Amino acid sequence: MVSPTVIGYGPSEFHSGYNLPTTVAGNHTIAIVDAYSNPNVMADLKAYDAHFGLPLFPKCTKIVKTSCLSIRNQYGKKTPLPIGNTAWGLEIALDVQVAHAICQNCRINLYEANDNSFANLGVAVNTAARQGADSISNSYGAPRDCGTKSAYDHPKVAVTVSTGDSGFGIDCPANQNTVVAVGGTTLNLSGGAYASESAWSGGGSACSSVIPAQSWQTSASNWTAIGCGTHRGMADVSADADPATGAAVYDTYGYGGWLVVGGTSLSSPLIAGVYALAGNVTTWDYPAQSVYLSPDSLHDVTTGSNGSCGTHPLQCRGGVGYDLPTGIGTPNGLDGF
Repeated sequence: MVSPTVIGYGPSEFHSGYNLPTTVAGNHTIAIVDAYSNPNVMADLKAYDAHFGLPLFPKCTKIVKTSCLSIRNQYGKKTPLPIGNTAWGLEIALDVQVAHAICQNCRINLYEANDNSFANLGVAVNTAARQGADSISNSYGAPRDCGTKSAYDHPKVAVTVSTGDSGFGIDCPANQNTVVAVGGTTLNLSGGAYASESAWSGGGSACSSVIPAQSWQTSASNWTAIGCGTHRGMADVSADADPATGAAVYDTYGYGGWLVVGGTSLSSPLIAGVYALAGNVTTWDYPAQSVYLSPDSLHDVTTGSNGSCGTHPLQCRGGVGYDLPTGIGTPNGLDGF
């Protein structure tokens, strides 16, 4: 049998590119929140693991409590699961496979909300936090500057949220000052090692007009030059998102198997996996603070643009120190997390 041709970054590229270990000591849980259902998610994860030579990753049981996948509805129950949806099914496959690729012995709890409304997605986020997640990945959003949403306020949990894929502009709930807003980059490797990175043209960035900034954000290098004043800046941190340097994903639910997938839908579960690998989320009330305290521990992304932003170029361009498209930077080991 001829092995399939698979393009896109796999586990080894992400680990070598971002200088990450593959496992963490102790029991740590990554929660994935998505809408609708992908009935093939477990089978496709097995195929992904087999291709990349990762260890067996079974369904969670009373006996198997870590290094396993648990599929739940928005209330944390195994049944009933919502109806299937192939578009969200690809999102589910991407999120689960990338989170697992980053932290290979973390437990993954997948929460499938009844639909893509903020009301039901928020129920799932609250459930994930209540059921003990270290980090909760949210690869969705809407292009508006929403007010405070309590579902995304969970102290001592890394709630990662995609900043959007439409370039310069605000996105909800990434605008919330209680989350880790994750921007997007183009990650270039040479011989598997980190070579360079630039802000991805599609990643979102903006200043909120309704949400205040946390004190650690306004203390960041170059904050004054950003032009957000006392308002929340989006993003906090970033990771690979460019489809041209995207992740290899295996999805048979509506698709033909191997795909290359990008967007900040990739960077959010990647960073959620990094926080789980570091195992330190309870150190801070809001784990986004971690990267602001250790800027020299991250790759500073200083080039690239996601649009036009007038008199404040660091709102839409990479730059030395903090900038909105890439935040403090991208992982370079775990010290910043």
